[in-house]
Amino acid sequence: MIRRAAALFPGMGWRELAGAQDGLITRAQLRAHGIDNDAVRHRIATERWVARSATVIGTTTGGLTRAQLMRLGVLHAGAPAIIGDLSAAELSGLRSWHREEITVLVPQGSDVGQPLAGIRFVETRRSLAAMRDPARRLPTCRLEPAILHFAAYQHSPRTAEGVVAAAVQQGLTTPDRLAAWIPRMRPLRWARMFRETLSEIADGAQSVAELDVLHLCHAFGLATPRRQTMRHGTDGRARYTDCEWSLPDGRTLILEVDGAFHMEVAHWEADLARQRALAAPDRIQIRCTSRELRDSPDRIARDLRLLGVPRAV
Repeated sequence: MIRRAAALFPGMGWRELAGAQDGLITRAQLRAHGIDNDAVRHRIATERWVARSATVIGTTTGGLTRAQLMRLGVLHAGAPAIIGDLSAAELSGLRSWHREEITVLVPQGSDVGQPLAGIRFVETRRSLAAMRDPARRLPTCRLEPAILHFAAYQHSPRTAEGVVAAAVQQGLTTPDRLAAWIPRMRPLRWARMFRETLSEIADGAQSVAELDVLHLCHAFGLATPRRQTMRHGTDGRARYTDCEWSLPDGRTLILEVDGAFHMEVAHWEADLARQRALAAPDRIQIRCTSRELRDSPDRIARDLRLLGVPRAV
C-alpha cells in the first residue's frame, strides 16, 4: 500500500496525499510520512480527525460524500481493490440504475475485516488489474467488465439484458466493445445470452422492451419487426415507433410498449397525443405494457397473429 501510494502521488506530503484521496488517508500512509499511532489518536481525540475504518482515517469531519465513500472502500480493502459493478458504471455516467450501496471488487480470499456501512465487498478470481480503468485516479473498473460482471450475477435474465441494453442506449459503450470483454471474462454466466443480446442491439434494438418483443417473435414464430422507425406525425414532428410490421393487406401494424412510467398522467397524456399524431388510414396502432411482454407473451403473440403479422420465413 505504501509503495503504491508513493507511485501514484510522488513527492506529496501527507496533507497533499489526503487531499488527493478525498480527505482520506490510511494509517500505513501516515506512518510512511512520520505520523505515528499516538499522533493519530490525539487528532481523533481532539475531533480534528475521524477513524472511518480500522485502517482509514478521515482528515475532515462530518458525513461522507459519495465520492469519499467510494474512496474509503478501496483504501480500506487495499490494492488491487477497485470500484466495480453499478458503482463503476455510475462513474461512467449510467443513468436510472443507481444503487445506494457502493460495490468494491477484491481478490478471492481477501480479508477486509468488519463490514463498512454503505459498502459491499465482492470477491472475484478475475484479474482486477486487467479490468481497471487506467484513465481514473480512483481505482475503478472499466465500464464494460463492470456492466457484464453485475449482469452475470443477477437472478433475472431480463435485468441482466436491461443493464447491457441501457449502457449502449445511453451512448456509454458499443455492442462490439461489450462483446469483446465476454471471452476475456470467461467463465461468464449467461455469456451466450449476452452475445445474442448484443447482436440484437447491434441490429437495432434500443431497449429491454424491444428485446422482449424480439424474444416473443422468435418464441412464437412471428416475423421480426422493424424497430425505431422514424415517422412524421400530423403535427410535422419526427417520432420513432417501437416496433412495426408490414401486413399482407398493405397496412402497417405499429406496436408501442409502455413501461411503468407511462402510468403517470403527464406521460399517459403525451402518449395519447403521440398516438393521434401518428394515426393514418393505412396504420393500425396497438399498445401493450412491458409487464405483459414479460408475463403474458402468448396472449400478445395471439393478438399479433390475429391482426395479420406474418410468420417468420
